[in-house]
Amino acid sequence: MADTAPRTMIRAGRRAQASFGSRPSSGTRHPLVATAMVLPLAALLVVVFGGWDAVVTQASSVGVMLGR
Repeated sequence: MADTAPRTMIRAGRRAQASFGSRPSSGTRHPLVATAMVLPLAALLVVVFGGWDAVVTQASSVGVMLGR
């Protein structure tokens, strides 16, 4: 029984992928599409966790390290 569980999971994953459509044959996604997918989640996380101050602090630290 333990031998068939991984195969069942693989088949279920393939069915789920087929139902959501397939990616281009190269397996890559345009950078603008990836950005458009990530930005709403990133904005939500910044608002929920109050991360804006951390982003500003890190950016200024990197600027100081680069000598700007």
